[in-house]
Amino acid sequence: MNTNSIGWLTAWLLGLGVKEGSAMYLKLVLLLCALFIISYITNLIVKKVFIRSIRAAIKKTKTTWDDALVENKVFISLSHIAPAIVIYLTAPFVFQDFTGAIPYVFRLANAYLSIVAIITIINLLNTLKYYSENTELFKDNPLDSYFQLLKIGVYIIGGIIILSFLLDKSPLYFFSALGAMTVVLLLVFKDTILGFVASIQLSANNMLQINDWVSMPQYGADGDVIEMNLTTIKIQNWDKTVTTIPTYAFISESFKNWRGMSESGGRRIKRSLNIKTSSIKFCSPEMLERFKKFQLIQDYIEEKSKHIEVYNQENKIDKSHLINGRHLTNIGIFRVYAEAYLKNSPDINLNMTCMVRQLQPSEKGLPIEIYTFSGRQEWVTYEGIISDMFDHLIAAIPEFELEVFQNPTGTDFRKLKSI
Repeated sequence: MNTNSIGWLTAWLLGLGVKEGSAMYLKLVLLLCALFIISYITNLIVKKVFIRSIRAAIKKTKTTWDDALVENKVFISLSHIAPAIVIYLTAPFVFQDFTGAIPYVFRLANAYLSIVAIITIINLLNTLKYYSENTELFKDNPLDSYFQLLKIGVYIIGGIIILSFLLDKSPLYFFSALGAMTVVLLLVFKDTILGFVASIQLSANNMLQINDWVSMPQYGADGDVIEMNLTTIKIQNWDKTVTTIPTYAFISESFKNWRGMSESGGRRIKRSLNIKTSSIKFCSPEMLERFKKFQLIQDYIEEKSKHIEVYNQENKIDKSHLINGRHLTNIGIFRVYAEAYLKNSPDINLNMTCMVRQLQPSEKGLPIEIYTFSGRQEWVTYEGIISDMFDHLIAAIPEFELEVFQNPTGTDFRKLKSI
């Protein structure tokens, strides 16, 4: 190209009375302004024409990965190459009076292209991450950790390339200097390195996934995992607060993952009713006749009564005292009733443990523990199932001439005083 093709600008400035020395600098300023305007217009044209054409073509396709390219602005970042091309083509014209500055301009243009390349690669990684998160194979894996590590590598390598262009030195020079700074880098990126190693262990051993319910009391965390990245894991607690925990803490410390419960199809119910021991007694014939009217235990009482009657007759038991021989008790029958009630409930998962047992008696009475699993795991539904269950059992206890233990209240003492 002929660099004298814009010599008219110098003649025009001289014709306006500008001194020759000043005209050279004024011309440079005008050309730089023109270069800026041309670069901006070129970039605008590329975005309006080129990018719109690509978007229109992508909308016609049935695939989703190309839509992700548009959403993550990959093509927009590529459009910034246009100004660099304009600078390469026009630099000899703009700096024809300052030829010594042209190499520096090219260095800046190369650094600018490196920045564009870095941004484009980062956007491509975001696209790949988005596509992977929506793929069945990778959707529950801690992808943030791996992509963050890749981004750090891109930034480091990109930064070295930019410096090599600006300082006109080989990238190997900076890589060798980087090796000498290994100790410093290890200190600076200590959390990143520990987090990366922890992410690999968590992923390889399938210890943690997005949406897992985890509990870490030492950090005040109890809720769902909503984000896993290279350095931290975010847990949204049930009160909607968010706890941020270092990734490596899940390797160095203990935590409880409730995923096994979620995958099992049941959620454990383990609660007790304390029965007042003074209300526990042998069943009289009248009590048994009344209990036979309870449908859930009717067959049990009839069958058990026959077995006991046969045993007492064979062993010639003196029936004048109930303590002799074998007899049914109201607490035993209630325990059988409670178990039958659970097994007839549609809300209980009968494929898992279901039992009603006695625990160690204490000063608060005899604990009767309900140990079973609900068929529903959602918190609100689960609590509703437990409430309905214990509403019924507590209301049923007096039917067996039993009493629930509770500490005396002021009302009890007032009644005692009035006697």
